[in-house]
Amino acid sequence: MKYTEIMVRYGELSTKGKNRKLFISQLAQNVKRVLGDFPAVKIHADRDRMHLLLNGEDSVQILPKLEKVFGIQNFSPSVRVEKTMPAIREMVQTIIKSAYQPGQTFKITSKRSDHSFELDTNELNRELGGAVFDVFPEIAVQMKKPDIEIRVEIRKEGAYLSYETIRGAGGLPVGTSGRGMLMLSGGIDSPVAGYLSMKRGVEVEAVHFASPPYTSEQALQKAKDLAAKIAPYAGSIQFIEVPFTEIQEEIKRVVPEGYLMTVTRRMMLRLTDAIRVARKGLVIINGESLGQVASQTLQSMVAINEVTTTPIIRPVVSMDKGEIIEIAEKIDTFELAIQPFEDCCTIFAPPQPKTRPKLDKAQAYEARLDIEGLMARSMAGLKVSEITEVSEQNEEFSDLL
Repeated sequence: MKYTEIMVRYGELSTKGKNRKLFISQLAQNVKRVLGDFPAVKIHADRDRMHLLLNGEDSVQILPKLEKVFGIQNFSPSVRVEKTMPAIREMVQTIIKSAYQPGQTFKITSKRSDHSFELDTNELNRELGGAVFDVFPEIAVQMKKPDIEIRVEIRKEGAYLSYETIRGAGGLPVGTSGRGMLMLSGGIDSPVAGYLSMKRGVEVEAVHFASPPYTSEQALQKAKDLAAKIAPYAGSIQFIEVPFTEIQEEIKRVVPEGYLMTVTRRMMLRLTDAIRVARKGLVIINGESLGQVASQTLQSMVAINEVTTTPIIRPVVSMDKGEIIEIAEKIDTFELAIQPFEDCCTIFAPPQPKTRPKLDKAQAYEARLDIEGLMARSMAGLKVSEITEVSEQNEEFSDLL
């Protein structure tokens, strides 16, 4: 069946009151960006739903992309026919022939936005139900939770029929909650944290720390590929590569082994906050899960967080590892995350890091560093690239902030 339109139903947007128009407008922009490879598609967003007019574009390729757009509760591909009863009856029979399996039940649900149409909704339901019985006399009607629900909508320009309802990603349109800087490592947790933040409407930019030659090109590409896995939920993601070699070498040279991780994380957080300011972000996001590793105890968090007053969002902080892995498998980042390419969080990790670091000691060891100079040189070497869902097609460019 060649679909002519996709009807999109909103999720939480229906509760947004006076801000509803802004949320719907952002969703329309996000859908347009995600469907950039399908220029013929026209988007009409109104208060109650969004209509995507396909204009000949292939719905088979479009439907999977819509499943990843936050802010969509569900959607239905539909076909447009002439606004005449013979044409509508014929299409209802075509649909039921393609959808019906022996023993299934059905229901007709009609709606008229064109009230000049010859039949009202009750009459439409009866007439089209009869058309179904003409094809399958043994089929049963079921009003609540039928196996097949054929929806018919009579509009000014024609009649639209659908029977599939595909679940959307839910949540809020990306961009409606502001921008956040995601500290993206090569591990399991941080892509999940980015995904969950995007689901609540946050526009995520990925900040990744690279320490060549200690970290490899494969490790950097792995981080970009992880960003590419969550990029379809927003259309694209800005990937910010931070040169961190000099800082890690200097920390290793002057800081005692037990505090290497604490001071390293403090420097990462300082740099992420500086990038946030430069790129007009509101928050920092990371994949910390309480107690999972030495740098994620409450005492470590206190010692590390002291360098900034910026809010830090930790979407997975209270999750068990198994719960995080379950989401990682759902969004297809798990197998990629467990590839054995070390990032800069692990290459200099001491065998026995402090799990309860003292803030005053961390500050004292850190005073041995030229923090301003190290940060300035790192910021001058930032590389920013746009990541789409196909990382091989990224065109990377350097950009000084």
